[in-house]
Amino acid sequence: MFKKVSAVLLTTAVLSTTFAVGQSDAASKKPAKKVYYKNCTEARKAGVTPIYRGQPGYAPKLDRDHDGIACE
Repeated sequence: MFKKVSAVLLTTAVLSTTFAVGQSDAASKKPAKKVYYKNCTEARKAGVTPIYRGQPGYAPKLDRDHDGIACE
């Protein structure tokens, strides 16, 4: 009896974990929301300056001296 109960509990735990992992994987694959600023004035009004290369909203056109920091 103990082996059957253990097997059922173990199976339930594995299935629950698999389901939870599957949900988190699906949630993490949502496309990132694009952030776009027409110019540095717009970015400053949004309170996000300076914007570093790799951060949402960074664009080469906002980085005058091409040092990786926009709207400084």
